[in-house]
Amino acid sequence: MAVITVSGLARTFRTSQGPVEAVRGIDLRVGRGEILALLGPNGAGKTTALRMLTTLLRPTAGSATVAGHDLVTDPAGVRARCGYVAQSSGLDPTLTGREELVTQGRLHRLGRAEASARAGELAGLLGLDGLLDRPTAALSGGRRRRLDLAMGLTHRPEVLFLDEPTTGLDPAGRADLWELVRRVRDDHGTTVVLSTHHLDEADELADRLVVIDQGAVVAEGTPGALRLAHTGSLDSSLQDTYLAITGRGPLTPDPAPVAV
Repeated sequence: MAVITVSGLARTFRTSQGPVEAVRGIDLRVGRGEILALLGPNGAGKTTALRMLTTLLRPTAGSATVAGHDLVTDPAGVRARCGYVAQSSGLDPTLTGREELVTQGRLHRLGRAEASARAGELAGLLGLDGLLDRPTAALSGGRRRRLDLAMGLTHRPEVLFLDEPTTGLDPAGRADLWELVRRVRDDHGTTVVLSTHHLDEADELADRLVVIDQGAVVAEGTPGALRLAHTGSLDSSLQDTYLAITGRGPLTPDPAPVAV
């Protein structure tokens, strides 16, 4: 059963140099409980697609539903059922982790006692026990990223969107976050859509990959199916497969587009 359906979704930005088609009519279906990874070169449109699916950007054309709610006609319904962790942390360095989580819970209309209880529950789930009363500025990068993830999970979303979730983490921190993402899916049935420029991350985590280039979907399938289709061998590296699909070099993060 699809929890996300996307049809012809597009976004054009007006810039001083003229219109820029950041996303050019993508179609997509994501099954319930699936982990889907979006790959693509710098400027491919991955972040723009995620920002539309989380209602942060209004589509120029096309349609989409997330957990049964339409992006354009029911954005509040979408926001109530999805969590979003952006590339850059939005944590306030002067607040404690507990204050951040309780505030987030209150914004999602949890009662004060319920929000406090949920903060403690997430601390246990994400390995933040004993750290919630420290200012976020005093936490390591890996722990701040865990707190970012906790913020996105506060309201128990059906769908979790992660934009470059392990940017800036060391190998151990990346592995820890991968395990947390798996647990969120396996224990709670949460659907996860993540963008990444780390091919090993996509290979390790994702049930299915979608490659976006120049604002359009150019390939999709399981890692094994894409290897076989584009290199002829299941033993090929995902790097070789990616290069065969796009003809590009190593992946780099999308810059944030600016609408004028």
